[in-house]
Amino acid sequence: MIDPDTAALHAQLLTLDSHIDIPWPTGPSPFERGPRHVDLVKMREGGLAVGFFAAYVPQQRRTPENEQAAYERAIAMLHAIRGMGSSRNDITARVAVTVDEILAVKRDGVLGVVPCVENGFSIGTDLSRLAEFRALGARYLTMTHNGHNALADAAIARPDLGDGPIEHGGLSPLGREAIGAMNRLGMLVDVSHISRDAMLQAAATSRSPIVATHSCARALCDHPRNMDDAQLDVMGDVGGVIQITAVSAFLRPKAKPESVTPADFADHIDYVVKRIGLDHVGISSDFDGGGWFAGWRDASESANITAELATRGYDRAALAQLWGGNFLRVLRRAEEIADG
Repeated sequence: MIDPDTAALHAQLLTLDSHIDIPWPTGPSPFERGPRHVDLVKMREGGLAVGFFAAYVPQQRRTPENEQAAYERAIAMLHAIRGMGSSRNDITARVAVTVDEILAVKRDGVLGVVPCVENGFSIGTDLSRLAEFRALGARYLTMTHNGHNALADAAIARPDLGDGPIEHGGLSPLGREAIGAMNRLGMLVDVSHISRDAMLQAAATSRSPIVATHSCARALCDHPRNMDDAQLDVMGDVGGVIQITAVSAFLRPKAKPESVTPADFADHIDYVVKRIGLDHVGISSDFDGGGWFAGWRDASESANITAELATRGYDRAALAQLWGGNFLRVLRRAEEIADG
């Protein structure tokens, strides 16, 4: 049970979860309390102000037909995410695309929905599709999922799709062009899921700070999806942010969700803060994409993260940075670069 002071503090914060998956092709109404880890009811109950909802496309063999289907799925999912911006059942959600719109969501006491896209396979080899995603509100692209694509090598290869350990040696030439296009569009470059070499190259290529929207620290949990110290150092050098995520196997080696706690999650935040500074770490769940653990089973329990961090000495200002301030700083920088 959270004490009243901590609950009040949590309610004051602009709490932002940088990576949530949506049901597809159909699912329960987000305006009703349902079986998923995130719906708008649970967001309101847990004081989670803003969610970045991902149009996730799984990796398949790279054929023109599969790439077209992936693109069409991403477009349809972005429309579904935008459709969450409505008022029903005494809940109001608003699609918020810019930093100013996100800040207004909190000020107005409504819930925020921000579209994004997971897996660059959704563009195939057609960079013009990035502008279409951006026109539908997408604020970042996760460059790969599990499995290499035309843009970059993935941290986890897919031998079942014909992947070798390495295909491009990091980014492909097209991947570098895609980063330039995202910079011009004001879309963040999400390096979660891409290989170590691809991440380091993305950091050097992007004019705006990169982000890892759902990853953890490899020093505490040796998993290929996590970032080692050299990667964290580069993230800090370029002004980026790693959003620690609630996937149990990224938090403790081979751990099951029931055995992981907010303390394990906070250990990764502490580690990154000590390594590269408070400005470069934030919070994500990967809810409905594999993320959850005991104490943060769904969005309704989000205040438990604030409570754990508060016990470790993070004050209101630090919590505001972790829960969204750092991510919004990078998002604002992307907007400035796009406008410039």
